[in-house]
Amino acid sequence: MRSLLDSIHAFLGGIPYRWLFLLVFSFLLGLFLTLVVRRIACKFKILDHPQERKIHAAPIPLLGGLAIYISYVATIFLNFSFSAELKGVVLGGTVILIVGLIDDIRELSAVWKLMAQVLATSILIFYGVRLSFLPNNWWGITGEVILTLIWVVGITNAVNFFDGMDGLATGAIAIGSISFFIVAMMTGQAYLSYLTIALAGSCLAFLIFNFKPASIFLGDAGSTFLGFTVAGIAVMGGWAQDNPKVALSLPILILSVFIFDMIYITISRIYRGRVRNFREWLEYAGKDHLHHRLVALGLTETQAVLLIYLIAACLGIGGIHLRANGNLVIFLEILQGALIFAIIVILMRTGQKLAKK
Repeated sequence: MRSLLDSIHAFLGGIPYRWLFLLVFSFLLGLFLTLVVRRIACKFKILDHPQERKIHAAPIPLLGGLAIYISYVATIFLNFSFSAELKGVVLGGTVILIVGLIDDIRELSAVWKLMAQVLATSILIFYGVRLSFLPNNWWGITGEVILTLIWVVGITNAVNFFDGMDGLATGAIAIGSISFFIVAMMTGQAYLSYLTIALAGSCLAFLIFNFKPASIFLGDAGSTFLGFTVAGIAVMGGWAQDNPKVALSLPILILSVFIFDMIYITISRIYRGRVRNFREWLEYAGKDHLHHRLVALGLTETQAVLLIYLIAACLGIGGIHLRANGNLVIFLEILQGALIFAIIVILMRTGQKLAKK
């Protein structure tokens, strides 16, 4: 078995434009697996039923996260020799996925899910995936471990909270993954570029079935797995070895749409007295996220999702811009300007629609 995998790795290593092969491979595998798990979810009645805080009107199959997980892990298993850090990402992601699947089938308390996230992040840290910018002494290492724990658990939950409309979280993660892929290519991190493009391919395949009207949902298993994985990849990357400020700010900028939403709803809920302690914050679910507020302003669900895609793309370009130079900077500025005007068009069309009422 080992020799067979080595032969496969050697063959794939000689493929030109390997990143494109991985994108297509993960995409096609994701398409197939999504069809399979959707059928399984329907057969065993693993469905997301309508509730007051949810916006869909009919039961929708869950387990979409399982399709993305298998597609992504199979792609990297067949195409890479596992580094210690990658083992940490996969093993920790597996813990997150399993707990998420249990939660999708029979609901778990927020405390149990948080404990699982801390365990998964501890596995990540054990395998060497840790923020590295403080002095190499006991307090520096302790600080890096604590900050890594806050970062990974925070992004994991931010993506989970953000998964409130068809295609929203999946598409935003795909955009973030592509942004990380471009920076990885620019900085000569071929290994990391392959990991990010494989994640993007898996997400884009699932998005075909998840965009409105969705025929399958990520479920908590999928949203937490995606959040955990992209947070781990962000820590793995050497985004700017010569400039720690850029290295720290680049992942924050690329993923800031999730970070902003979590910070905003936290402050809003505390200010309005809706949450009074950490446990209530973990368990509170409401329609006060960015996407809900955009719909309340008059946008359709599709417009709200597309608007957030454009915002995420602008932020991703901002992250890429931190490492860009020469003609690429000019191209990025023009592209970012075009996306901003696309955002304006969506808002103007919404205003026009409201003015006619």
